[in-house]
Amino acid sequence: MPEASYLKLYREGILNDRVEMAVGSLGTCKLCPRSCGVNRLSEEKGFCRTGRKAKVASYNAHFGEESPLVGKFGSGTIFISSCNLLCSFCQNFEISHLNEGIEIEPTQMAAIMLELQERGCHNINFVTPTHVVPQILEALVRAIPLGLKVPLVYNCGGYERFETIRLLEGVFDIYMPDFKFWEKTWSERYCKAFDYREYACRAIEEMHSQVGDLLLDEEGIARRGLLVRHLVMPEGIAGTAQIMEFISSRISRSTYVNLMDQYRPCGSAVGDRLLGRRLNAGEYREAVDAAMNAGLTRLDRRDRPRIIFSL
Repeated sequence: MPEASYLKLYREGILNDRVEMAVGSLGTCKLCPRSCGVNRLSEEKGFCRTGRKAKVASYNAHFGEESPLVGKFGSGTIFISSCNLLCSFCQNFEISHLNEGIEIEPTQMAAIMLELQERGCHNINFVTPTHVVPQILEALVRAIPLGLKVPLVYNCGGYERFETIRLLEGVFDIYMPDFKFWEKTWSERYCKAFDYREYACRAIEEMHSQVGDLLLDEEGIARRGLLVRHLVMPEGIAGTAQIMEFISSRISRSTYVNLMDQYRPCGSAVGDRLLGRRLNAGEYREAVDAAMNAGLTRLDRRDRPRIIFSL
């Protein structure tokens, strides 16, 4: 199996150039579609409420992720505080909305990555990384000389700027975006992002162009490629059928898809007219049928106990 792609960028000196570009962009931050334009280098904070330093809520060897990420020793998951999307129904409400966590230096993040690798984790999995891309790159160039070599996972909400994803080409071997909503009515109501579909479609197309379909090694562990998550929601408001058709026709019929069935009312979704209840079995069955009707067959297994954090 090929080595993690960031090692080649590091040897060629390209990764250091990417760090410089990314950190410089914090001066007028437009890393995500919110395009706040604040000077985070001077500790101004925009939608993500994050300044110059990354903030981390927790990290661990996580066994509730998708089968190809977990393997025997788990996915080395780093939960970044806050988010650039802040869905009203977020199941990580304390981390995203309440911004729980501590600010860390690049050397500390590098140490976390190396610790997770030492534990045997098959990858380093950054959860909601969009707003701290520069800080991740700063940590990466410190971790590589100390022996970091496992693949990196970009585990995001799907609300991404094309330019930021292009900056990451060759850095992340595995992209794992959510595709949350198809209709702008619902993305505006529940995420305050009327243009969510536009940005998600373009970003996922770019992700796939960089890494292709999910590639597994001889032990069934993901080494490179795209994995798309979709949280099935009550009343069909996520637009599952349209999203599955988009993935099949515009990305690849071989796309690995996780149709997540664990929706429950959280945050301000509690008491909501549409989202104030759990998903039912019939709604989930319809989602699976929609994926299969679109020609998608690489669906994540659901035959084991799991806890999945939805962004």
